[in-house]
Amino acid sequence: MSIEEHIRGWEPAPVEVVETIRPEPSTAFAGLLDQAPPTGSLPPLWTAFHFLELPTTAELGEDGHTREGHFLPPVPNRRRMFAGGRLRITAPIGIGDEIVRRSGLTSITPKSGRSGEMLFVTLTNEYLRDGEVVQVEEQDIVYRQQEPGAARAAAPSAPSPVEPPAAAPDEWQAVLRPDEVLLFRMSALTYNAHRIHHDLPYTRDVEGFPGLVVHGPLLALMLLELPRRFAPDRRVAEFSYRLRRPAFCGAPVVATGKPDGSDLACGVPGADPAITGSVTFA
Repeated sequence: MSIEEHIRGWEPAPVEVVETIRPEPSTAFAGLLDQAPPTGSLPPLWTAFHFLELPTTAELGEDGHTREGHFLPPVPNRRRMFAGGRLRITAPIGIGDEIVRRSGLTSITPKSGRSGEMLFVTLTNEYLRDGEVVQVEEQDIVYRQQEPGAARAAAPSAPSPVEPPAAAPDEWQAVLRPDEVLLFRMSALTYNAHRIHHDLPYTRDVEGFPGLVVHGPLLALMLLELPRRFAPDRRVAEFSYRLRRPAFCGAPVVATGKPDGSDLACGVPGADPAITGSVTFA
């Protein structure tokens, strides 16, 4: 049965959840980055550490993701890839604020290509304070169907670790050194049990990657570290990004960008970037 047939009639309704924004998740992620914790408000996209789904162990599938979920497409043996997203900020979210997150699917598109059938899904999260939308986040996710026991086509070899060069005079630069401990801490902060981030035999033998995979949202957050560290007095109004290829454990990745917020990129020095993006300042 094709992916299109599996999702026929699948129209999940929007969902709302409410959370008071506590400081502890931000303190924990700032510590992961060896940075001082933010005060006053959440940096852009740090909502990733809030509104977490908390499935039981019995609800997890073989890959570590939940087998079933409100916004998970009813496709057997699916493999999930985070592909990119967009963020629009009208006002910051303050620590201590009570925030309503309203989530819904805004796009569901089956496609076929040389690598087989895929399902492109866009999930939109609206963040409301006192009934007013203060931020809108869109997440693009790609699902593939894979037969049990069938390893993916071999991914490109992981680039050799390269020490980051010094930043150019007109360039922002931030370095991340993803090892097994850092990936474990990121998974714990987001309650993400996906095995490609912590189980090397599974990652290599089932998913076909040459090493543990750095979380896509972590790469997006590294792009946003550039304006946060180098232009703290400027407010990000919009952010868009696209995941282009995996980054792997053990090789330093470098986020770079220009002071106007353009040409943001993050990846292993000397190789094509794993993620690109741009910000617009208010």
